[in-house]
Amino acid sequence: MSQSSYKDLIAWQKAMTLVAAIYDATEGFPPNEQFGLVSQLRRAAVSVPSNIAEGKAHYSNRDFVRFLRHARGSLAEIETQVLIAQQRHYLPSATATKLTQQLDELGRILSGLIKSLSASAQDSGLRTRDSRLRISL
Repeated sequence: MSQSSYKDLIAWQKAMTLVAAIYDATEGFPPNEQFGLVSQLRRAAVSVPSNIAEGKAHYSNRDFVRFLRHARGSLAEIETQVLIAQQRHYLPSATATKLTQQLDELGRILSGLIKSLSASAQDSGLRTRDSRLRISL
């Protein structure tokens, strides 16, 4: 894995955009949801770029993938909460659709990154096994 910053990752950048969109979308929720759905949506949204950043800081593909999976799980949580907000008429359909599109796009990016890193880890694992075999012969 290269030594680039988590800030260089498109997934992190898109996740930060999602956080801003969630904060904007929840601004007009009723006051009685301030410590309910608003808080849950915002915490789940913030956890996506946070998990990407934390995973990148671990310097191992295996740990990074684990954190990316947590981020992807948070996307499912956010999508569920957006649907609840739409059903409660806290979010207009157009806003819910736009958020869902952002969630889908980020989910695809995270899945691709997970797949790429997992394949890379398997390849390096094969090389390690191969080199052990050569040494033992």
